[in-house]
Formats: sequence, C-alpha cells, structure tokens
Amino acid sequence: MTLKIDHMTILVSSLKESMPYYVKLLELVGFTQVKEWVWTDKAGFFFQFNQAKSGTSAYQRYGAGMNHLGFVAPTPEFVVKVQTEMKAAGFDVPEIQDFGGVKALFMKDPDGIRFEVTYYPPGVAVVD
Repeated sequence: MTLKIDHMTILVSSLKESMPYYVKLLELVGFTQVKEWVWTDKAGFFFQFNQAKSGTSAYQRYGAGMNHLGFVAPTPEFVVKVQTEMKAAGFDVPEIQDFGGVKALFMKDPDGIRFEVTYYPPGVAVVD
C-alpha cells in the first residue's frame, strides 16, 4: 500500500515577510486558501505555514532536509506566466531554464526554500 501525502508544513522566519510570496505563488499554481496560513489543492493536499522559533538555523541549499518542491505546469507558457507574475509582484525570479524541451523555473522564498515550476514534454520523465 502506498500512502498519499496529505500536507506539508513550512516554517518561515517571518510570516509577515514570507506570506505575500506564498499567497502569490500558491494562487498561480491553483491552490485555495481555506483559513489563515492554510492552503489546499481541493484534492486532499494542504500547505500549512507557521512561524519558526527564533534561534533556529536558516534553510541551506545543500544542507540536509527538503531540497525543493516541484509543481508540474500544463504548458511551457504557464511557466512563463508564473515567472512574469511573480516578477510583477516584486519577487526576485530567475530566468527559465531549458533542459532539452523541459522548461524549468527554480524560485526561492525569503528564507531560501526552493520551488520549481516545470513543463515536461510528453514522454519525458519527471525524475530520472
């Protein structure tokens, strides 16, 4: 039996600084806010945000723990839309990378937690 992942809790150093980023990103990728700091895909998966305790270490790119979370985009144009709208909202967003037709946008929140929005052409494996 494979158990379904039903939620992810993300601790941020500042809810005030981080939540504008998450509000924009989660709306763009189709999530709905159900209560303060909780978002759902309406299919049983939830993101929950909380304040990290002071004195804890910051997220590090190559440190132990979650490296990044990936969202699959329905089209290459959708990746461009996310990039454009996140930039327009004032967030630092890098260029889209092209890996042989795979269009990948790697972003990070104010704490450095990384998110990927990627289009995979038909027949291309998500993880290889």
